[in-house]
Parts: sequence; C-alpha cells; structure tokens
Amino acid sequence: MQWLWLAIGIVFEVLGTICMKPAEGFSKLVPSLLVFLFYGLALASLVMVLKKNGEISTVYAIWASAGTALIAIIGMIWFKEPVTVIKVASILLIILGILGLELV
Repeated sequence: MQWLWLAIGIVFEVLGTICMKPAEGFSKLVPSLLVFLFYGLALASLVMVLKKNGEISTVYAIWASAGTALIAIIGMIWFKEPVTVIKVASILLIILGILGLELV
C-alpha cells in the first residue's frame, strides 16, 4: 500500500508543478489554486507513506527524483522545451538512481 501512496504523491507533485507555468507567477487564480491543492495532496500522500515506512531518506529521494524526471520529460513533450543529449542522459541517471534506491 505504501508504494501506491508514493505513486499517488508523485502524480500530485507533477500535477502541481505543471500548474505552475499557467499560474504565471500566481497571477491566474485557477492554476494558482491548483498548485496549492496538488502540492497539499502530494505532501499528504508522502505523510501516508512515511506513516507506514520510517525510511524518510529513501522515500523522499524516490518521490523527489521521480517527480523531477517526469517533469523534465513532460517539459520536453508538452511545453516544447529543448531535448538535448545531456538532458536525456541526466534523466536516465535519475531513473537509475531511483531503481538503485528501490533495490536497496
């Protein structure tokens, strides 16, 4: 169950981050409210994971890096950000790091 909570938290973190761009510095009401809503739900999910598992270092590292990798990929696809070899290699290294943490 803790992995489900972690996945839900990662999804909410990514949704909150996606809403930051259309919030335009919190000048747009609905996307700004969604940023806070999604981040609140992301943190609540993270708390649920930590309630079941005391390893905050591993849980937070997976949560943060998975969100970072997903946002980088979404940025390149949805927001048409440049795709570079360095960026793709860095995302792959993040994913390898997540896998390494899960195997430990």
